[in-house]
Amino acid sequence: MPGMKKPQIATLDEVVLARDGDFADITYRDPTVGGVNLKIGPEVARMTDQEILDCHNEVLLAMQRSVASYKHRAVEVPPGKDQVRYSEQCDQWVPRGDVLRCVIHHESGRRPVIEIDDREFTLEEFGSMLTTFSGWGMRIVFVPDTDLEKRPVIVVKDPKD
Repeated sequence: MPGMKKPQIATLDEVVLARDGDFADITYRDPTVGGVNLKIGPEVARMTDQEILDCHNEVLLAMQRSVASYKHRAVEVPPGKDQVRYSEQCDQWVPRGDVLRCVIHHESGRRPVIEIDDREFTLEEFGSMLTTFSGWGMRIVFVPDTDLEKRPVIVVKDPKD
């Protein structure tokens, strides 16, 4: 099942607003859209619902402008340097960059094992590592294990089965 849709510009009839201290809680009536907990400050208690929603919509518009102007440059950790590190805070392994060079193995019972930096990760451990990029997308390019450090040529076509 896909995750929740991102919050979107809304009108008052599309949301339910509540105040909680310095925060406005914005819940969409559409249950497939994630809610927002917006820190406004003590003035939130004196704001109208429309003023809170206007603030919410302005934040979303600013985020959209930022995303539109963002030029992503994926960081790849140089060969020989650790691509992953153990995070005490998260209690799991996390990627140090945006690119992971890895090799797929399998144990008895055909369970996949993902090898990164001479460390073996179960599919569950690898999946937990991927959650550090929750909300992002990913492309997986399979290459021979001898070509992990090479950028492959990618040909876009419909493969013949």
